[in-house]
Amino acid sequence: MNSTLPAVFKIARRSASADTANAPGEVYSGGGRIDPEAVLEIDGLRTEFSGVVVVDDVSLTVRPGRTLAVVGESGSGKSMTFLSALGLVAPPGRVTQGRVLLDGIDIARLSGEAARRVRGASISMIFQDPMTALNPVFTIGEQMTTLLRAHERVSRTAARTRAAELLERVRIPEARARLDAYPHELSGGMRQRVLIAMAVALRPKVVIADEPTTALDVTVQAQILDLLADLQQETGMAMVLITHDLGLVARYAQDVAVMYAGRVVERGSLDRVFGATRHPYTQALFRSIPALDGEPDSALHAIEGSPPDVAALPAGCAFEPRCALGRGRENCCTLRPPLVETDDAAHRSACFHWRSLVTMENA
Repeated sequence: MNSTLPAVFKIARRSASADTANAPGEVYSGGGRIDPEAVLEIDGLRTEFSGVVVVDDVSLTVRPGRTLAVVGESGSGKSMTFLSALGLVAPPGRVTQGRVLLDGIDIARLSGEAARRVRGASISMIFQDPMTALNPVFTIGEQMTTLLRAHERVSRTAARTRAAELLERVRIPEARARLDAYPHELSGGMRQRVLIAMAVALRPKVVIADEPTTALDVTVQAQILDLLADLQQETGMAMVLITHDLGLVARYAQDVAVMYAGRVVERGSLDRVFGATRHPYTQALFRSIPALDGEPDSALHAIEGSPPDVAALPAGCAFEPRCALGRGRENCCTLRPPLVETDDAAHRSACFHWRSLVTMENA
């Protein structure tokens, strides 16, 4: 790990697979690529529920073989961003602007059968709760073979054989026997492995893991994330890790986006975001983590206040009421800070006063 990272994150990290060249996709005629090397580009995405903006002008990119971690408090818009990108927002929610480019093709413009062909085959998602993500009335084998046969012209027997191979690949013992099991007959860790097997079944270019270890104990969490990292190294797929656990981010990600109140407030490489923070909210997240080498009776640093109600955001910066750096400053109270380059061109922050953090860092 880079020596610039905070001490609490100086743990053994999974190394990323080498960057692989990505075949150029068809460029959407409405505009060029944000990052020609990216396999997934989200550009200016906006999602509303009955006029309330829950995803606000979000732009993110993910390159092949790399993991982008998207972090933030509950309700920050992390999951909704990628549900929107996949066209999975239920009414009354709707995407009102933005592009979602997969290999340069705008999949946000697809609908019906065309959209279904992309989901699962080229881009897939592992959902938070494996118990509710799997259908309780069908066996694991029935659900996996249905997925395979919906996208590939294979017989039921061939699909079942392939399903067993996938379960073996995600290290489920007695894989063939597990095909006849129902979801409730498997442990939480086993159900999550089934979801991973289904997510990678069609060799997608991008896998989105939405809090994939929330309901699992610490030991199983590590096994699941190590499994995902191994699959990534084998296939070169890009991965998005949606989480609030900064320790997992430090171990598995190479790029980081921090979200607050539906917006990206900081974005950059892991080393930059963790080692040279340029937004007060990110800094507050780090301060709220207990130090591993701290005194037993040392004070905990909670973030002041509560996450904002996206239906009643302040006129200026959404973090201003909780921010020690910007609270009461006129521009923070009245203007919405744009996401701008900092002292590193690839490191962006939505803070008018990010230079003050540099001064504090160098003091």
